[in-house]
Amino acid sequence: MEWSAESGAVRRHRIGGERRDGPAAAPQPEREAPAQEPLADACGCAARTRKRSAEGSGGASRGARTGLSEARAALGLALYLLALRALVQLSLQQLVLRGTAGHHGEFDARRARDYLEHITSIGPRTTGSPENEILTVHYLLEQIKLIEVQSNSLHKISVNVQRPTGSFSIDFLGGFTSYYDNITNVAVKLEPRDGAQHAVLANCHFDSVANSPGASDDAVSCSVLLEVLRVLSTSSEALHHAIIFLFNGAEENVLQASHGFITQHPWASLIRAFINLEAAGVGGKELVFQTGPENPWLVQAYVSAAKHPFASVVAQEVFQSGIIPSDTDFRIYRDFGNIPGIDLAFIENGYIYHTKYDTADRILTDSIQRAGDNILAVLKYLSTSDMLAAASEYQHGNMVFFDVLGLFVIAYPYRVGLIINYMVITAVALYLGRKLLQPKHKSATYTKDFFCGLGITLISWFTSLVTVLIIAVFISLIGQSLSWYNHFYVSVCLYGTAAVTKIIFIHTLAKRFYYVNASDQYLGEVFFDVSLFVHCGFLTVLTYQGLCSAFISAIWVVFPLLTKLCVHKDFKRHGAGGKFIAFYLLGMFIPYLYALYLIWAVFEMFTPILGRSGSEIPPDVVLASILAGCTMTLSSYFINFIYLAKSTKRTMLTLTLVCTITFLLVCSGTFFPYSSNPASPKPKRVFLQHMTRTFHDLEGNVVKRDSGIWINAFDYTGMSHVTPHIPEINDTIRAHCEENAPLCGFPWYLPVHFLIRKNWYLPAPEVSPRDPAHFRLVSKEQTPWDSIKLTFEATGPSHMSFYVRTHKGSTLSQWSLGNGTPVTSKGGDYFVFYSHGLQASAWQFWIEVQVLEEQPEGMVTVAIAAHYFSGEDKRSSQLDALKEKFPDWTFPSAWVCTYNLFVF
Repeated sequence: MEWSAESGAVRRHRIGGERRDGPAAAPQPEREAPAQEPLADACGCAARTRKRSAEGSGGASRGARTGLSEARAALGLALYLLALRALVQLSLQQLVLRGTAGHHGEFDARRARDYLEHITSIGPRTTGSPENEILTVHYLLEQIKLIEVQSNSLHKISVNVQRPTGSFSIDFLGGFTSYYDNITNVAVKLEPRDGAQHAVLANCHFDSVANSPGASDDAVSCSVLLEVLRVLSTSSEALHHAIIFLFNGAEENVLQASHGFITQHPWASLIRAFINLEAAGVGGKELVFQTGPENPWLVQAYVSAAKHPFASVVAQEVFQSGIIPSDTDFRIYRDFGNIPGIDLAFIENGYIYHTKYDTADRILTDSIQRAGDNILAVLKYLSTSDMLAAASEYQHGNMVFFDVLGLFVIAYPYRVGLIINYMVITAVALYLGRKLLQPKHKSATYTKDFFCGLGITLISWFTSLVTVLIIAVFISLIGQSLSWYNHFYVSVCLYGTAAVTKIIFIHTLAKRFYYVNASDQYLGEVFFDVSLFVHCGFLTVLTYQGLCSAFISAIWVVFPLLTKLCVHKDFKRHGAGGKFIAFYLLGMFIPYLYALYLIWAVFEMFTPILGRSGSEIPPDVVLASILAGCTMTLSSYFINFIYLAKSTKRTMLTLTLVCTITFLLVCSGTFFPYSSNPASPKPKRVFLQHMTRTFHDLEGNVVKRDSGIWINAFDYTGMSHVTPHIPEINDTIRAHCEENAPLCGFPWYLPVHFLIRKNWYLPAPEVSPRDPAHFRLVSKEQTPWDSIKLTFEATGPSHMSFYVRTHKGSTLSQWSLGNGTPVTSKGGDYFVFYSHGLQASAWQFWIEVQVLEEQPEGMVTVAIAAHYFSGEDKRSSQLDALKEKFPDWTFPSAWVCTYNLFVF
């Protein structure tokens, strides 16, 4: 143990005249430096040549003269990280353990796959289409009826088809209001023969986005629930509580069906907890990425029951931070039903999520099996749990939870995590305090070197980040963004090597010009302590912020500290020999393995998202920043190897060469971002809307009318890669914002206008839907409180968007939508998302405008866009012809729409 009376500073060694990078100099006579030796300014540029004799045995001095071989150190660390990465990959590929699949009472993935193939064979299932409202609903009811016939007499099955109408506001995508009419829910209640007073909800959705078969999002989840229903209903084990299976038909309409169920269905009052099955990718492992709020017993239920656990509180806190532009029905049940739950989603291969490639054949049977095993086990557990009946009594804060390579889950209450974190922080304070708070004549040198080392480390990280950002900005400016989208390791070779090189370079400068004659041992110890201090700082900040994710920093403090205490004596006597390296890397095994496990999840989620994050966020800047952060983390406890190694020249030269070659290849356009490879497609997403716009003035006269195909590319490269294939789509037809119209006068399906500001508008003939939309002012009346109430009526296709912009001197005070309080979207306009199922009545609603000052241009501008997502009205000959011109590495999602603007 190094907490002896002798301080680390006193044991510091200096070898006069020796240069670690070159041949060893002749031994110098040793002498003890005076206690009041003058020191250079902290972290100054001037070289220091403090010479200190070795104290104690000569073994340490000999260790100081024996530097690590650069080649062995670099190769060893690289192989170490690669081995850990291989172990992570192995754990990810192990989806299920073979054995019981298909046995009586067990989940059978083959049956679930049969359900999946039947649902996806129907085709895209947008809300309001016959495919969604009739064909899919009929298939579900048919299968549920067959399951009911086979069910055990211990159980009772009830089926209900709900057609709710309602409205709500949500702060997703900058905030907007949603209205739905006569959409579809298929609800099935499995309960004991004598009934039940409490229930757990299992939710999936069978609708899909337009032009996608929606196998992973979310047909596979509904297929899993059908098979779980069959297994449970035929079981001879009695249930204590009911299980409600909700197959909802309007999740892609921004969570409408779940809202209709939880706020209007008579069974909703029975529900005490829920499980929501979703997708952000295609296949792989389903990740538990949200739980609660609070109710730690739900996490414990998953931990106790799940056969193949995969869960992380880190994913929960990242998702709930809002940096991922997505949401699930979890929000609706939590916010409108006040019900706790578990949110699961497939996350792998998000490149083909919401595209035509999301087909049943891309989902592995093993993925279906593991999801079914987990859902079946957790639902069984919850349906027999005594806690479910009194769930509100078990709200005891949050839980820290994380799986270990998918083998098991570690979970404990956040308050226990706080105690652990404070204990770890205290241990580090004692460890460093014994060094930093020694008598001044013993600790002055160490204290100065420690804080100088801290400054050097932070400078190396900062300059590393700046370097990769400069490269990323340059790559973006020359039009080569997303070069790594189809070749991920291009980003590692470009940004990763640049980050590592800059860190090594800064520390090499410090080693050569500041710590000129300090022993390798001493510097290795100082920079280990610096890394420990930094991670402890992160632990302190995360704990103070109340984040459960602080456990990661605790791991990065505990295991290195224990490792240091275990190897210190050997390191002191023999220096950085093979035994020390082996034990040091072994002690770092857990933090580095878990870090790589999390890093995989980060890139698995974020890399595909960066290909659909809009035209305003430079993806290379985001990815470069993430890679720089990962490099800083992984390099932290390896920085001391820079000081223990004889040289770093070859390592820096190799990394610089790799970075330079990759940079030149990227700049030359060698790496094309997209791929149509059938085995692993990575398409570019493009939205095409063939539309006709009509603008009316205050008197109702048409002042402008135009038609064209409105083109939106959902990534940063815009249409630069498409223009060579379709020359007519170029910057001469860039769409211009109509400044006086809400949302720039374009028919946005969702309020993502602030993410996508680059559009193209290709002139085309007018569209003539056979079922045209109609919009009219029903009444205009003065209220007793001096406001103007405008009542409107609209009829049209299953999806429409309504936009409002108030004029100067007017405010929107009330409306009949949501909870009655108007919600502005980002930018100040109002956005209402409307959808309906089959046989919906005319949509009638009102808005109330408070006029503070009369304006000759009127008080408010409104517009309505009608989107045709299904049937013959969805297509036009011009749209089909343009789609055919797009290269095969694109996914053009196309439909017809109309836009009408009015002033009142």
